[in-house]
Amino acid sequence: MAEGGEQEERVQDAVSKALSYLQKRDRTRRQVELRLAERGIEAGVAEQALEELERLDYVNDERFARNYAEDRRNLDGWGSERIAAKLHEAGVPPSLVAEAAGGRDRDDELAGAVELLSRRLSTAPTDDRERERAFGLLIRRGYEKELAYDAIRAFEREAA
Repeated sequence: MAEGGEQEERVQDAVSKALSYLQKRDRTRRQVELRLAERGIEAGVAEQALEELERLDYVNDERFARNYAEDRRNLDGWGSERIAAKLHEAGVPPSLVAEAAGGRDRDDELAGAVELLSRRLSTAPTDDRERERAFGLLIRRGYEKELAYDAIRAFEREAA
């Protein structure tokens, strides 16, 4: 019986360490799992702690993915491709990545790209060099190539 109590203590210690890690911001299950491993928590104990954290809704990959995608779109002007790549890196399951990153229709994505261009460029591109610069900006932010071209054309039309 003493072993069961010792195991429960180790699980509670792991939960405590995970909660400390979760204080500043939401994290994925995978991120918490890696953090516990770095802290020397055994895999079985970490798994039990993660199950408890998920049951209490401290760890929720769906919420993380949805909030991360929304924040990166609205605050940083990121496109769906970059959001999907970063969610994948964070260990979000592929089904949730697709749902969160693809949560915008093409018109909204295009409007976001045009808004980014208007914030970052003082005037619409007038030559190929400026268009390439605008295109590079959008690609680095994770917009698809076709959408980036369309956004540049729309930005040029708005500025005209």
